[in-house]
Amino acid sequence: MDIQISKQLQLTLHTAESRGRANHGWLNSFHTFSFGSYFNAGRRHFGALRVLNDDTVAPGMGFGTHPHDNMEIISIPLAGDLRHRDTMGNETIIKQGDIQVMSAGSGLAHSEMNANRDREVQFLQIWVFPDKKNVEPRYDQFTMNESDLHNNLLQVLSPNPNEPGVWIHQNAWFSMGKLDAGFETTYKLKQPENGVYAFVIDGGVTINGQPLNRRDGLGIEHAAELHITASTNSTLLLMEVPMQA
Repeated sequence: MDIQISKQLQLTLHTAESRGRANHGWLNSFHTFSFGSYFNAGRRHFGALRVLNDDTVAPGMGFGTHPHDNMEIISIPLAGDLRHRDTMGNETIIKQGDIQVMSAGSGLAHSEMNANRDREVQFLQIWVFPDKKNVEPRYDQFTMNESDLHNNLLQVLSPNPNEPGVWIHQNAWFSMGKLDAGFETTYKLKQPENGVYAFVIDGGVTINGQPLNRRDGLGIEHAAELHITASTNSTLLLMEVPMQA
């Protein structure tokens, strides 16, 4: 007789205050996972999710040209404008409401600068391990419709070029929503063996019984679905990723 043992729900809370921090004057960055000079052996990554940096860049400043390879790199501006240039010939401005992705693959270089000299730019910098190496580098950008985010978990990233949002070389799905206080919803995982990392951009929510506040993160494993309630007007990012990096 076959005996099936279900794995128990596992929640890993990372409060906003527990994140690593690097303040370089022109850059104020909070690191959910080990990055740069911040190392935490218990926070190297969450499955295929390698980096989640919450960056604020001073007016006119930014990251000069630097190389990447074999990483899926996602940028989500939260305020202000970010100027992007890369060795593939792309030169764009990404704004609040946009989501940008680069598949670094076999190698590229790029720069990210605050496009304005009178205000800061805030953005999330997210890295995901790819499921294949040395692919041809590529760039993609998508603008979210504000109304589609209202009380809805809008898919903004997937592994399929034919699905809504941008796509990456990994079985990962990102969703974003702007939820009114008291709104309740359910997120069903696309692949049951995946995990979900939830990040509260603004406001407060409760996910599977765990309260979260602004800039808190929650890793969720062994859950077929998430039960979400917004305790205040909130902006939420869900990142479903394989747990085997």
